[in-house]
Amino acid sequence: MLKISITDTRVQRRLVLEGKLISPWTEELRSAWKNAGEELQGRRLVIDLTNVTVIGQEGENALFGLMRDGAKFSCGGVLTKHVVKRLARRCKAILETC
Repeated sequence: MLKISITDTRVQRRLVLEGKLISPWTEELRSAWKNAGEELQGRRLVIDLTNVTVIGQEGENALFGLMRDGAKFSCGGVLTKHVVKRLARRCKAILETC
C-alpha cells in the first residue's frame, strides 16, 4: 500500500509518500506528480520519500523518470538516500552522453 498526501506552503508543494513504492502504486505516483505540478504559482514541487519503506524495481523506474522530468526529492532513511543518489548518478550519466 502507498499513501500520497499533498502539503502546501507559501513556497513549496510537497508530495508525501508513505509505504511501499511498488507496482501498481507507481502509476499513482506519476499521476499525482503530474497533477501536483499544475498551478504551482511559483512554488517548488518536492517528493518526500522519508516514510517510504520499500522501493521495488518499478518504483525505481518511476523515480528515475520523474527525476529526468525535473522532480526534486527529500529523503531521510538510508535506503531512500541510497536509491536517490544512485538514480541521480544514472541520470547525470545519461545527460552527459547527449
